[in-house]
Amino acid sequence: MKTLRASRYVTFALYLVVVVLVNLAAVTLFFRFDLTAGRVYSLSEASKKVIAAISEPLTVKVFFTRNLPAPYNGTERYLRDLLGEYSLHANRYFNYTFYDVSPEAGEAGAGQKDNQEEARSYGIYPVQIQHVENDEMKFKNAYMGLAIIHGDAVAEIPTITSTDGLEYRLTTTIQKLNNKISTLLSLPAPIQVKVYLSSSLTQVAPYIGVKELPNVSTTIAEIVATLNKTHYGKLSYQLIDPSKEGSEREREVADRYKLMLLQWPGLPDGTLAKGQGVIGCVLEYGGKAQDIPLLNVTRIPILGTRYELVEKGRLEEAVKAGVESLIGINEKLGYLSGHGTLDMSGRPPMGSFGGRGDDDLSKFGALVSQVYSLEEVRLSDEPVPPQVRCLVITRPTESFTDYELYQIDQMLMRGTNLAVFLEAFKEMNPSPQNPFGDGGTPTYLPIDTGLEKLLAHYGVTVKKSYVMDEHCYRQEMPEQLGGGERPIYFAPIIQQEFISKEFSFTSNIKGIVVPRVSPLELDERRLKEKGVRAGQVLASSNRSWEMKEHITFNPLFISPPLEESAFKSMPIACVLEGEFESYFAGRPVPVNEAAGEEKEGMGATVPPREAAPLAPVEGKREPLTKSRPAKIFVMASSEMLGNNVLDDEGRSTNAMFVMNVIDYLSDRDDIVALRSREQRFNPLFETGPLLKTGIKAFNIVVLPLLVVLCGLVVWLRRIARRKELQMMFPEKRG
Repeated sequence: MKTLRASRYVTFALYLVVVVLVNLAAVTLFFRFDLTAGRVYSLSEASKKVIAAISEPLTVKVFFTRNLPAPYNGTERYLRDLLGEYSLHANRYFNYTFYDVSPEAGEAGAGQKDNQEEARSYGIYPVQIQHVENDEMKFKNAYMGLAIIHGDAVAEIPTITSTDGLEYRLTTTIQKLNNKISTLLSLPAPIQVKVYLSSSLTQVAPYIGVKELPNVSTTIAEIVATLNKTHYGKLSYQLIDPSKEGSEREREVADRYKLMLLQWPGLPDGTLAKGQGVIGCVLEYGGKAQDIPLLNVTRIPILGTRYELVEKGRLEEAVKAGVESLIGINEKLGYLSGHGTLDMSGRPPMGSFGGRGDDDLSKFGALVSQVYSLEEVRLSDEPVPPQVRCLVITRPTESFTDYELYQIDQMLMRGTNLAVFLEAFKEMNPSPQNPFGDGGTPTYLPIDTGLEKLLAHYGVTVKKSYVMDEHCYRQEMPEQLGGGERPIYFAPIIQQEFISKEFSFTSNIKGIVVPRVSPLELDERRLKEKGVRAGQVLASSNRSWEMKEHITFNPLFISPPLEESAFKSMPIACVLEGEFESYFAGRPVPVNEAAGEEKEGMGATVPPREAAPLAPVEGKREPLTKSRPAKIFVMASSEMLGNNVLDDEGRSTNAMFVMNVIDYLSDRDDIVALRSREQRFNPLFETGPLLKTGIKAFNIVVLPLLVVLCGLVVWLRRIARRKELQMMFPEKRG
């Protein structure tokens, strides 16, 4: 008996030791499996590379209120896991800390109040959230933000209410900080922050309702002093009064830097003399300049003109963004300026009432500016900078000269990629003098800029028509108009089966809206002869057709064709890859005819340079006739980049697709994978009526029959088992 009891004790002790060792192993040898599609809960390769490359201490301070209701508690848990993953793959310079902050005065202790003050010092303030408590809808203030401190540089993500795109935001922010520190420390000279403020504006300030206008220079000086603490003292401030050098100097400064020039008449009573004044801020470094408006002017019909100074917080953000753009901490992205192309600056057109035009690309410009340094390219001035890895061309409407086409061609020959968003037609609105001359409807004229022949040589042509599709966006109609939905045929919704998955930038795109797009035509024979690979990226559905004549975008006047033969799928976006042959191969090199023309704003004609006498040696560079490996993306819809299609955060499928295309053409496939892995738009595949009927019949008839058959099988097996037992153990009868 004693031996048996001792054996039990030994067995229990062994089990206890095994349990302890298993728990210790689980703590030290932690691992988990990510079974989600796209591995959204695992750190991407891009994040691992970025976090492993930091060379100075980087601290993430997270300010999150505890015990938040769902779904915000899940956001905090995800953030903790994500930062833990960063820590596993980082070096010794990375660390993070969670600070408990309670915005309610009655709940906050001394330590929490200190955390609140620290959060506010980083620009992180509480936000109001909704939650249900005791069957009541209540509101609560909560801190949900973080600050990243890298060296002396600081970046904030003030509000984190969702896990969508959180890893992408963290990784790109850390990468930008790392690049920013390295660039700032290597600057040989400071960045000049110049405030141009005419002293004459002091007199007119009370009359335009901006009495604080003379103090704007002090505000900029304070901003520069604050930013110098995190920019290693690389900013220098200077206040300039151009009015001291006369009115001509004021106009020259305004024209040169695109600053605001105010002009006013004198008052009859003599209290205000006629005059003018310049106001604006300019950042200058390395021969580049960037202006920052200090005064907003809004022209309101009937009410007149309203003047407002830009808020200090927005000015500080503008100065920070301007510094980053000037020193080029991000990769350069070129965009073609001139030729009627769309503007990405976000400035309202001249003569507008403070609003933005329909052709504004400010959202696209803001999205790409987060990860790229925009480089304006004017082909008539100088060749495309070699640092530009991708050039964006958006809806040119004016003709290119042969020399400008030669510049684009040679840029492609050097291996720089092209992103081309064209339009097949130019919309001509009715004349204001005769608004009803053509029924009050716009007309559409074919566009021929010369760029079309360049693309046709490479193997792709834009057809002079528009794609209509029955699988399209549907507009909800108000009850006054009968309710229901109205199909917008010129805004096709591209379904999964018509999105190519052979490219990395479309691997996780499940649906996309493409408004006012023209079909493309690929020259398969030419592409095969030249050894260029062509890939169809997007195509319309099998229920789409072309609108070639009597073009209109009024939904009331658009209806599907009656003939079934008119319906077909058409390519609407494509990528060409390979070594392209120059359009100018075997042709004379074009001459820059604009070299001797009058430069805009110069006021004088620049004569062609004369040849030096007795110059026996003549230098000449032969044009490139065969390109390095390059890519061309073509889509005939400039509205894909418009404000009506893209969102501010860049989380919609359209914004994700456009940004993925830019990253793909900039050879940043790792960032493409990082952005695409958290795509939340997962529509179901559409099914036909026959398949739907089959599924219903299976659920109603087949599944119950299977249950009955399984029951019969189990019953028969029990009967057979009973008979076997009876045969093995027959009953004994006395």
